[in-house]
Amino acid sequence: MKSSPASKFAGTLLALTMSGSVASAESPAPLVRIAELDIDPVQLEKYKSAVKEEMEISVRVEPGVLAIYSVALKDDESKLRFFEIYADEAAYQAHIASPHFRKYVEITKDMIRSRKLIETVPIQLSAKK
Repeated sequence: MKSSPASKFAGTLLALTMSGSVASAESPAPLVRIAELDIDPVQLEKYKSAVKEEMEISVRVEPGVLAIYSVALKDDESKLRFFEIYADEAAYQAHIASPHFRKYVEITKDMIRSRKLIETVPIQLSAKK
């Protein structure tokens, strides 16, 4: 049976919690970032295609990319929100330097009307197994 995105997310969070990666004195908490993007509605489908490809590659090939989730606001699907979890700052820096991320930036630069990156501090990351 194929696992759902929610169960994959739960597994990631469970692994982080069980490994002590979340809120452990021995190792730093993962880097969690929220991004708010406003996409040109005329280019929304093209943008979604590009970002889905970039997200899939990132999670598949980068060990430090633990999870990336994207949702659209219900009343305005051109307003997207991303929830990203990286193992640490080095993993995030490797991600933004990766060829697939740089390709995404180049392809989508004229599609994004605004971008806000929100730095966070993980307090508790919980999920069902």
